[in-house]
Amino acid sequence: MKSEELSRPITQPKVDFKGSKNHKKGKRQMLRNTFFATTMGVVLSGCTVATQPLSESELALTADTRLAEVTANQEPINRSISLYEAMARAVKYNLDHKVELFTARLAEQKVNLARSDLLPDLVANGHYSNRNNDPFSFSRSITGVPSVNPSTSREQENSTGDLTFSWHILDFGVSYARAKQASDNALIAEENKRKVMNRIMEEVRTAYWRAVTADRLLNGFHKLEHRVNNALSNSDQLKKQGLTSPISALTYQRELVDIKRQIQRLQRELKTSKIELAALMNLNPGEKYSLVIPSRKLKSISLAIPGEEMTRLALQNRPEIRELAYSGRINEREAEIALLELLPGIQLYAGLNGDSNSFLLNNDWVGWGARASWNAMKVFAYPVKKRVIETEGDLIEQRSLAMTMAVMTQVEVARANYHYLRKSAATASQYYNIQHQIVHKTRASARVDETSEQTLIREEMNALIASAQYDIAYAELQNAFARIYSTIGVDPYGDNFDTNDNISDISAALKQTWNERGDLGG
Repeated sequence: MKSEELSRPITQPKVDFKGSKNHKKGKRQMLRNTFFATTMGVVLSGCTVATQPLSESELALTADTRLAEVTANQEPINRSISLYEAMARAVKYNLDHKVELFTARLAEQKVNLARSDLLPDLVANGHYSNRNNDPFSFSRSITGVPSVNPSTSREQENSTGDLTFSWHILDFGVSYARAKQASDNALIAEENKRKVMNRIMEEVRTAYWRAVTADRLLNGFHKLEHRVNNALSNSDQLKKQGLTSPISALTYQRELVDIKRQIQRLQRELKTSKIELAALMNLNPGEKYSLVIPSRKLKSISLAIPGEEMTRLALQNRPEIRELAYSGRINEREAEIALLELLPGIQLYAGLNGDSNSFLLNNDWVGWGARASWNAMKVFAYPVKKRVIETEGDLIEQRSLAMTMAVMTQVEVARANYHYLRKSAATASQYYNIQHQIVHKTRASARVDETSEQTLIREEMNALIASAQYDIAYAELQNAFARIYSTIGVDPYGDNFDTNDNISDISAALKQTWNERGDLGG
């Protein structure tokens, strides 16, 4: 609008405020109706939104992608896998471990996010407005006399902007405590990762030694299976020809079939161990691989930690104990936050401001100030919140005591189980050695026709079962050995460890760590 038009007086001989009010009321009613109709249209259109299910082609593509990604970027298997290589592959490729790694990484990022809340606010605002006519208005003096000529101090088109720096002191204190809580939650995620890794290493040891037992049993059984079938056939022929009594032949056949049944039962129990080990190493279930068959020597495994040290180490290192300690710290900071929320909030601010309104004398200015606010209702809510926090603290304390007793019991049970299984493995070894000597003597007798082929097969099958039972006892001893270190909360790998290293380096580091702990086998 031109300046002379603004300065031109507008004559209005009579001002009818009542009519003006009725006119404004009608316009407001029309605006409300328009707003309501627009809002209902938006809401109804939003209710019609629906997603479509994934198509068969999309599901097939997703399945193919997952199958390709689940074992991608892994070192190929080009040799027989030893115990420590199996452990290394589990550390590097096990998906459960990777889930915990990403969970811990996410918790660390949340700490950084919580720290960003400590920073003051720096907010830029911009506003533009326009209308189809000038914002003229009438005014009324203190005596009630209305003005004759309308006036305005705003333009028809207007834009404003500001850049404001503000800092809320109370929010800073609360954000600081929340950042500390986020840091403790990140430490809890790290302890969960340790707990999962200990469990995986224990499962790898169990599956590996049971898989070794299955391989030994399978190889020995295949060697004897053909001879057993021939012996059964020969026994039938001798019985039919009358060269042996039917009861003797049937008794011998029953012995052979019974031993054969025992071996097959052991095979059935151990058959899935290799599949379980492949899953722990993140190999395809159908992928073929062979294992290094280590020697079974009881003297190659011994505990390097004195018994009286185990309980102290467990209470110091167990992830569950540490998690409860961090939970206690989080609860303590919750009490601090409750106290901070009772204080009045003080906000300091300063900013640059600009306004395009030409009627203003100063269109640009710097503003500053302070605001104070206090929510009095927090005072009435604080006693209840305090009791909740104190009760939660008492619950965490009781859980800590219960966990302490549970850990102490687990350590003693693990020790007792280890010593029992060591004796059991020694007995199985003694039985196997005796049976092995019997087979050796029987073979010598069979060479000079002093012992029948049937007796030799029977003793060889007994030796095979004795070997399998020794393997199982030794595998249980290895599992008990690993469970002790899992029970006391010691990490399955040393300090100088990096999952980005290749399998050979990780395997060597794991072997050195476990050799120092008393396991010279594998």
